[in-house]
Amino acid sequence: MNNDLSGSSQLWNEDLAPTTAAQRTWRWYHFAALWIGMVMCIPAYTLSASLIEAGMSAEQAVWTVFLANAIVLLPMLAIGHAGTKYGIPYAVLARASFGTSGARLPALLRAIVACGWYGIQTWFGGSMIYTLLGVMTGAPIGGEPIGWLGINGAQFLCFLAFWAIQFYFVVHGIDSIRRLETYTAPAKIVICFVLLWWVYEKAGGFGTLWSQPSQFAPGGAKAGQFWQTFWPSLTAMVGFWATLALNIPDFTRFAKSQRDQIVGQSIGLPAPMGLLAAMAVIVTSATVVLYGKALWDPVDVASRMTGAAVLIALIVLLVDTVSVNLAANLVGPAYDFSALSPRRISYRTGGYITAGIALAMMPWKILETTHGYVFTWLIGYSALLGPIAGILIVDYYLVRKTELNVDELYRGDGAYAYRNGWNMAAVIAFVIGVLPNLPGFLNAAFPDAFPGVDSSFKTIYTYAWFVGLMLSGVTYGVMMKNKAVPQVRAATQH
Repeated sequence: MNNDLSGSSQLWNEDLAPTTAAQRTWRWYHFAALWIGMVMCIPAYTLSASLIEAGMSAEQAVWTVFLANAIVLLPMLAIGHAGTKYGIPYAVLARASFGTSGARLPALLRAIVACGWYGIQTWFGGSMIYTLLGVMTGAPIGGEPIGWLGINGAQFLCFLAFWAIQFYFVVHGIDSIRRLETYTAPAKIVICFVLLWWVYEKAGGFGTLWSQPSQFAPGGAKAGQFWQTFWPSLTAMVGFWATLALNIPDFTRFAKSQRDQIVGQSIGLPAPMGLLAAMAVIVTSATVVLYGKALWDPVDVASRMTGAAVLIALIVLLVDTVSVNLAANLVGPAYDFSALSPRRISYRTGGYITAGIALAMMPWKILETTHGYVFTWLIGYSALLGPIAGILIVDYYLVRKTELNVDELYRGDGAYAYRNGWNMAAVIAFVIGVLPNLPGFLNAAFPDAFPGVDSSFKTIYTYAWFVGLMLSGVTYGVMMKNKAVPQVRAATQH
């Protein structure tokens, strides 16, 4: 990259600039550790619960989780290629397709979704501190919920405490996050086996949950309705990591080679997600034997342990939630907010903005119902992010044949400026990808206000991520056909 751009461009700062050879230190095991660290989280653990509650057998639930993550791995690797090849983050890559100004739209959409996730994970962390304090004092703490807040004062203070713990890593940047992931991933694997051993010893086996038949089987409560549940569930499971499928260049830009990012991510994502889902089913099955009911919340399970076990379990869950939240939900929006105004907002300032918005979103309200979590939150934002993924992939592979002019990505009047900084082909393709999912989303999110939505729109919404990705990708490809694109690459291949 030419150094003269740094003095004049409104699109450049040190954090958004292409990574140098010296910064490319991530090997395959760093990426595997990153994903194992992110996979081992409470929301991922509880995914199986929503599927089994919907009527699936344990085996069907685990395979659905695994399949969804095998699917989302493909755009993850495809979009990650550009990060490794050119050393650029997602917010800069988006300029090639959306334009130097238009790229702020997908960056902002991705950032807002991540802020929601950051808040949700922070709420889980605060809940663990709240539970730990209750166990240590021997009685529930906090009293009655505060009306407008919806939670009690102690819960809110614990939420703020966990928010503050994470602030250390916001201040110390992405390398502190990489070290945290690398060191904690092996410990998380060990803890999983310890938990399995604990429930096996306590329950005298793993219970019967795994052998319970699906409710969709002949004679079951939902006989013949499997596919009606499977497709929206699969879309929701894909949506779980749809945010990372977009901003994965924020990590792969630090990769030593393409092989490192491809091997590391392939090892770290689908299989560990499937195994975690299986472990969640097994542990929950044992809780039926131990406590007379299925406990899908690992914090609830940990609080029922005795002695030092409860303290160790909750500390492990706290470290786990910090590492997941920072990697999955801080790095991306920090870069995205920086890209909105590079002169004024650094990566670190972007992190402060992310943490601030997460506070204001009151995440516990998003999680009040499983239905709201899966069908409104997960599928809803996948309807926004699927179209962006489709446009990025078609632009990078079909329109540009993986060739980018890196210098031009940082010029307001360069080859990627299109018309006033906006590529209307990308904007139109994005709108076309989102619109068919809008009626279904409104019905799912506000059923009382939008009760009369046609069943065809509800069906389309169950495939939201796939529909958006395909529609936007095809539309963008057609509109960009025969358009002149810059072919000179101003970067060294790594």
